[in-house]
Amino acid sequence: MSSKKFLKIIITAGPTREPIDKIRFISNQSTGTLGFELAKEARKRNHNVILISGPVNLKTPKKVKRFDIITTIDMQKEINKRFAWCDCLIMSAAISDYRPKRYISGKLKKKKSQISLKLVRNPDILETLGRTKKDKVLVGFALETDKLIQNAKSKLKKKSLDLIIANRKSSNMNPFGKNKIAGYIIDKQLKVKKFSNISKSQLSKRLLDSIEELCYT
Repeated sequence: MSSKKFLKIIITAGPTREPIDKIRFISNQSTGTLGFELAKEARKRNHNVILISGPVNLKTPKKVKRFDIITTIDMQKEINKRFAWCDCLIMSAAISDYRPKRYISGKLKKKKSQISLKLVRNPDILETLGRTKKDKVLVGFALETDKLIQNAKSKLKKKSLDLIIANRKSSNMNPFGKNKIAGYIIDKQLKVKKFSNISKSQLSKRLLDSIEELCYT
């Protein structure tokens, strides 16, 4: 992609939910804020944007096509339908690595003092797409509690990503919601750019600058 043009971008956002029964599910703390800010900023730059979102309480940015999903398998299906269309996939959703092996069709009753919940691995969407991406730009995220840069670089190489955003969850740093965020943008040459205590709107601008640089050079 050498000549400048409006890009076709798929952005994923929010959490996924993996149902245990009709009432309960496995999920995480993601609010979808960053993914929606990325969609808003990409539209400001006149890129074509598809937003695939897990369950969140956020308004769809103007002129963005949005598709809602629940589970990681749902997310994979929606991405696969549209991956051939895009120039870039930004995987900012916090998808579940595991799901319950067995879904209980009713409500799990409180009968015992302990129960065991068997989990199975969900598909690794980015790793699968990385094998066949060709000239598409793949962007991933790494939220870690330790060995942040080391783990992020390993994930970038394993999944054939072009960029990865690495940030930390700790007692004094909560990256979820509208909180400010700190971390690193790492490219496939393993160059590291640090960002400190910026809003998710500001991070969206920096990340899209990096994506456009990759696509237009």
